[in-house]
Amino acid sequence: MGQKVHPIGFRVGVNRKWVSNWFNPKLAPVYIAEDKRIRDLIYERYRRAAVAEVNIERSKEDRVSIVIASARPGIIIGRGGSEIEKLQGALEELTGRHVRVSIREIERPDLEARLVARDVAMQIENRTAPARAMKEAIRRVMGAGAEGIKIKVSGRLGGTDIARSITMKEGRIPLQTLRADIDYGLIEAKTKYGNIGVKVWIFRGEHSPKERRDEVN
Repeated sequence: MGQKVHPIGFRVGVNRKWVSNWFNPKLAPVYIAEDKRIRDLIYERYRRAAVAEVNIERSKEDRVSIVIASARPGIIIGRGGSEIEKLQGALEELTGRHVRVSIREIERPDLEARLVARDVAMQIENRTAPARAMKEAIRRVMGAGAEGIKIKVSGRLGGTDIARSITMKEGRIPLQTLRADIDYGLIEAKTKYGNIGVKVWIFRGEHSPKERRDEVN
C-alpha cells in the first residue's frame, strides 16, 4: 500500500487556506468538535442546496462567523431571508454563541469536487448505474474546463454481496505537485444495501508562484 495524503490538507499553507480560522490552544478541543457539529448540521439540512464549503471564523469566544459557499444560495436564504434566520437560530441553539451567517455563490459548480461527488451519489441513491453516473460527471467536468478528473466509487455496487470499487479518470491528476490546484470531495450515497463512497479529484490547473503567495497571504 502506498502512503495516502489528503489532497487539500497537503496544500494548506501553500495554495489553500484553512476552512476554520481561529487560534485558541485552551479551547481547541471544544472548537474542533463544535466546528464538526456546525458543518454536519449545514450539510445535512441543505443536502440539495449544493453546499461546497463551510468556512468558520471566531474573532471572540462568544461569536462565530460562518460563510457558506453554495451553488444554489436561494435555498439557504429562503423567501425574504426567512430560511437563513431559521438557520442562525438553530446554530445559536447548537453552539450557545452569537452566530452570523453569510452566503457566497459558486460561479462554476462543475469544478467543485464535493458538488460533483454529491451529484454522483444522488444518482446512485436514485438507482442509476454507477458507471453511467460517473461517465456523465466526467463529461460535464471536462466540458467545464478542468484539466483532469478521477472518480472512485466503492461499496456494494448493484446490491452485490461482496463490495468492489470502480475507478474512472480522464486527463491528468498530478497529486504530488504542490502548485497543482487539486480539489477533492468525499460523499457517501445512502442505499438500502449500505453506504457507497464516492471520491472525486479535479485538477483545475496550476498556480503561478505569485498566485500562491497572494492566496496564502
